[in-house]
Amino acid sequence: MEKLVLIFKGRDDWDRPVYESNGQLYVDVNPYRNRRANIHTKCDNDFYGEPDMPIRDSLEVEFVPSRDTWD
Repeated sequence: MEKLVLIFKGRDDWDRPVYESNGQLYVDVNPYRNRRANIHTKCDNDFYGEPDMPIRDSLEVEFVPSRDTWD
């Protein structure tokens, strides 16, 4: 299984956690601890941009240092 390693970079204007992997920015649009992460790319690779395309379900995601959640 292909792995996507996401490094935490901070939170955007909507308080959503933003991650980076190989120069691409990603956002968890559903960052609740008790729910599955819902990772999307960031539109135009802009830290404050809107969520764009979801990642493939077949990707294994690793959060570094850990997944940032709202609760």
